[in-house]
Amino acid sequence: MLATRLTGCGNLSGDCESFDRARPLWGAFARKNPRYGWLEIRRNISGGLQVRTMFAACLTAGVVVAVLTAHAAGPGRIVGTESEYVVRQGETLASIGSRFGIDPAALARMNSLGSNVRLKPAHVLRVDSRHVVPEVLEEGLVINVPQRMLFLFNEGALVASYPVGLGRPDWPTPTGLFSVIAREVDPVWDVPPSIQEEMRREGKEVIIRIPPGPKNPLGRHWIGTTQENIGVHGTIAPSSVYRFQTHGCIRLHPDDVADLFPRVTVGTPGEIIYEPLLLARGPEGELYLEVHQDVYNRVGDLSLILYDAVERIGAADEIDWDLARDVVRARNGVVYEVSRLHRRVIGDSQSDDW
Repeated sequence: MLATRLTGCGNLSGDCESFDRARPLWGAFARKNPRYGWLEIRRNISGGLQVRTMFAACLTAGVVVAVLTAHAAGPGRIVGTESEYVVRQGETLASIGSRFGIDPAALARMNSLGSNVRLKPAHVLRVDSRHVVPEVLEEGLVINVPQRMLFLFNEGALVASYPVGLGRPDWPTPTGLFSVIAREVDPVWDVPPSIQEEMRREGKEVIIRIPPGPKNPLGRHWIGTTQENIGVHGTIAPSSVYRFQTHGCIRLHPDDVADLFPRVTVGTPGEIIYEPLLLARGPEGELYLEVHQDVYNRVGDLSLILYDAVERIGAADEIDWDLARDVVRARNGVVYEVSRLHRRVIGDSQSDDW
């Protein structure tokens, strides 16, 4: 197993002091029994590897049923895989990253590539599409803003997960509870007054309505919610998924929204949450950490959030704090094992196996 030293991650002032300050807080073990499921891997001969999570069973805690590296599908558990992907003509790090839910810079780093590299067809990339499930609903949707992931639950089990595009920092996606109030195929986009005003300020033509078709930014599917002017929809710009570029809506790849659409009905509940740091315990007790940018600047010191997460699962003596500190500083959205007897890539290639 390859290990590295963190490079080029910037400064997170006060982290070391915060880690030391929080050591007395570590406490009781509080672990929930997970639900498990299967991972379906679909191979596309011409297009590389397509990975889709299909969780369909609830098994006993402590057993892992998976293909590759998918883990349990309960709160604080991991979905997704480490796999290989064969590049197709015209694809970029950004387009591949948006499809799998990986930041392009992280995808470049895990393949020892420059961030501006031009990919060639048939190039094989290592793709790590794993994510920690932040929480579980009995029914409905969970959208975690910093993570840029949507999770769909049915009878308490995770049945699907998708990368999403969300609101830009100056037009954030709101958090809170919601329910589905509309489902439309080939929707008309009635441009909200606030977006019309933005067009006016920027000197653009003010558009009031866009009919269905190739120029409609909603794509072919619209799932309206009780959050004002906020819906889950497709896109005519697939590479914009897994970015913060919308006016608050939740944007999915056309194939993913087509898959999600028949799974929800009017009345399906949901929640938009804001959790940039997620900690998971694996099937053999190992610890995994996923940290994202605090894109809306809402949570403050992420190291303190880490201490709280570690305290909740009673893992103070099991975590490699130096490695966890590196993951917090990197904030690149990649899942790393942070158990004391393990060390993993976080930046440029380096040395030891533990």
